[in-house]
Amino acid sequence: MNALLSSLPLPSLPGLWRGQDCLGAPQRVVASGHAALDAELPAGGWPLGALTEVLLEPAAHAEWALVLPALAARLQGSAGRAVLAAPPLEPFTPALQAAGVPAGRLCCIWPHDATAAAWACEQALRCRDVSAVLAWLPQAPPSVLRRLQLVAAQHQQLLWVFRGSRQDRQAASPAPLRLWLERAQHRHLLVHLLKRRGPPMGRPVALPASSALLAEVLAAQARRRQQLQQDAAVLQSPARPAALALVADRHVLAGLAAAHA
Repeated sequence: MNALLSSLPLPSLPGLWRGQDCLGAPQRVVASGHAALDAELPAGGWPLGALTEVLLEPAAHAEWALVLPALAARLQGSAGRAVLAAPPLEPFTPALQAAGVPAGRLCCIWPHDATAAAWACEQALRCRDVSAVLAWLPQAPPSVLRRLQLVAAQHQQLLWVFRGSRQDRQAASPAPLRLWLERAQHRHLLVHLLKRRGPPMGRPVALPASSALLAEVLAAQARRRQQLQQDAAVLQSPARPAALALVADRHVLAGLAAAHA
């Protein structure tokens, strides 16, 4: 009887993974934008048609540094939108623009509870105008993750689900790919691959916590904020007419420099 069962072909269903396929199964992926990480990810990138579960440290907010390059490439290669379900903070538009992610292509949803957030995530995966889904579901049970995995497989969607790490790191999960992000010293992230199709990873991958371009954007914003504060202080000084002329001249020169840049 066992010999008969073992000779029967297993059905080929979306989202069904067979053990013997761990290394040779074809997998559509999106390059992560991090060469060291792509070398460790199965098929060399984030999987399309599968749930990628990312476990985060409390208040770390390191997920954007991990996914931004791939999200930018995904949106630039398609006409769809990216759906953000229940993000804990409002996305920082200048940083997204600097990374190549058009803010107008993002759809942010803040449902009133975890059940509504999971439902919104599932509907987004079914939408043909959506190219990627990012969901913050810290309390989602395995049954919800299993359903999202199946829907992502059926519609070949790019899906990241972000969750807490302390209580969930050792728990079972239906996600074919699980990672844990740990902030290290010297402004680096350590990416631990907790689960992947293939052999276990021996040591974590170190990635920069933020890009050089993002650092430039933040520095430029800080300089503009400082200049505005200085202008406000000048305008409140006793010599107000002269101060107005000084501020006006500064803005004219800045405009001329931008026009000839």
